Amino acid sequence: MKTQAEHFGCNTYSYIRSEPASRCVARLADLGFRKFELMVHPGHLWPPRPNAEGLVELRRVLEATGAEVITLNMPNIDINVAAAAPEMRAYSLTMLTGTVQLASEIGAPGIVIGPGKANPLFPADPAELTDHFFAALDTLCPVAKSGGTALWVENMPFAFLPGIDSLVNALDRYGNDDIGIVYDVANAHFIGEDIGGGLAKCGQRLKLVHLSDTGRQHYRHDPVGYGTVPFRDIPAMLRAVDYRECPMLEIISRNADSDILDSVGKLVAVGFAPALHSSMQ
Repeated sequence: MKTQAEHFGCNTYSYIRSEPASRCVARLADLGFRKFELMVHPGHLWPPRPNAEGLVELRRVLEATGAEVITLNMPNIDINVAAAAPEMRAYSLTMLTGTVQLASEIGAPGIVIGPGKANPLFPADPAELTDHFFAALDTLCPVAKSGGTALWVENMPFAFLPGIDSLVNALDRYGNDDIGIVYDVANAHFIGEDIGGGLAKCGQRLKLVHLSDTGRQHYRHDPVGYGTVPFRDIPAMLRAVDYRECPMLEIISRNADSDILDSVGKLVAVGFAPALHSSMQ
């Protein structure tokens, strides 16, 4: 199972309330993972920077295990770059700027962000929301570029741009080719989006693929087999767009270690072969 785990990245969402990122990475590395997406959360990893001791320990663990942080990701629950209130937008940008700076310190090539959320009962005009999103990019892109990292925007069902078509169209309008996309297959499946078509739509912006399971009635990031995501079809879809990176497992579970490893086995069994990710070896 360790050998199989090396062909996937592991997101640390399930561990944000139980242990600091350094200890989490050390244990998951013992399970065979080498690529990580670290969640930014109090008690786990928190901007603008963790205490000096915590950052030193995280770097020590990364060096000792040969592990690599691919992305930092902040749960998009407490922030909103498209909020109506300017104070909320300012707070969100402060938190995300700290996350970008932290990614630079750790050496992570990407920071996962969302385009922002609309009021579900009485949403603002899409043009207004888009202007707020673009203003956030105006602030964050230079910080990322100066720190040697980049913004990777994720398709999120609760965002005001939930589908990949609208997200890619907005990014193309903005016009910065440095901005990448994280394509989350569970998020796409939940809103009824064609996953193969969505991956193709990302084009050259596709940087990372998130894997977890969900149905279409309740939004989840469950272990593989708990929902209806068509995992058996996805390896061919990834090959069709020449995706060669390690897919990132973003599985949220109270029994995370066993459920994540079980998901690894199920994914390998349906064709997530090592050859698919040769560029990350």
